[in-house]
Amino acid sequence: MLKKGSGTPEQAEITAFLGKGTEFKVEGEVVSKDTLIAGDGAFLQGEITVGTIISSGKIVGNVNANQKVHIIAPGIVQGNIKTPKLIIEEGVTFDGKSEMAGEKKAAEQKVVSLTER
Repeated sequence: MLKKGSGTPEQAEITAFLGKGTEFKVEGEVVSKDTLIAGDGAFLQGEITVGTIISSGKIVGNVNANQKVHIIAPGIVQGNIKTPKLIIEEGVTFDGKSEMAGEKKAAEQKVVSLTER
């Protein structure tokens, strides 16, 4: 549940929140270690830091997810995405940069050819 104002983890610093369920409008920072689900009619504007986000709505701002970002058509993302697992389905509009790295940075990961197995 998003609550106005408190600024503590698991809540959001929200300027405006309208709607319920997966169809809502949020302006402000959203912070949670859990999953955020945003439907077709959802509009999120601001920094989003979550465990996982699944969205078919519009996001204007940067998204940081510790586990996964899944953008479903007709979703729109205008901002950068940082997550270890990124799924962008056909029909999505994505205008930004993506960075995918888990606990180890990509440069630190070892690449092994199939013949070495």
